[in-house]
This record gives sequence, structure tokens and C-alpha cells, in this order.
Amino acid sequence: MKFNKWLLIICLVMIPAIHAFSDDPGPPNPGGDPSGGGPGPVGAPIDGGLLILLAQGVAYGGWKFYKLKKKTASETESIPED
Repeated sequence: MKFNKWLLIICLVMIPAIHAFSDDPGPPNPGGDPSGGGPGPVGAPIDGGLLILLAQGVAYGGWKFYKLKKKTASETESIPED
């Protein structure tokens, strides 16, 4: 029951946030464009967000590596030697 309550809360928070960040495509491109190019790129730029995502991935990988090294070090210390 707790899971369903948290899922409902998350959905109620995320749906308005997603709607707030949606972008209207705008009016269609008028005909007779002298440059011969089509419509411009559609969507959000990913350059800034990509760097943040990469930094978070590196930090998460470093944390997991640290935990693994710490776990293996504690296991080797607890093994008695003959």
C-alpha cells in the first residue's frame, strides 16, 4: 500500500512538471525559403545536460568502485592465515 501511495505522489508531481517543460512546435515554415533549408532542429539541446549526466555517472562508478574495494579489503582482513 505504501508503494502505491508513493507512486501516486510521484505521478501527481511529475505530470505537471512534464507538461510545463513541453514546447509548442510553432507555426509551419512558410514556403519559398531562399536558403533551400528545411525547418530548423526540433527539441532541446543536450550539451549541458549531457555533461551533468556524465559527471554523475563517473561519480556513481567511483562510489561503487570504492565500496567494492572496501568490501574486498574487509573480507581479506577477516580471513585468518595459517
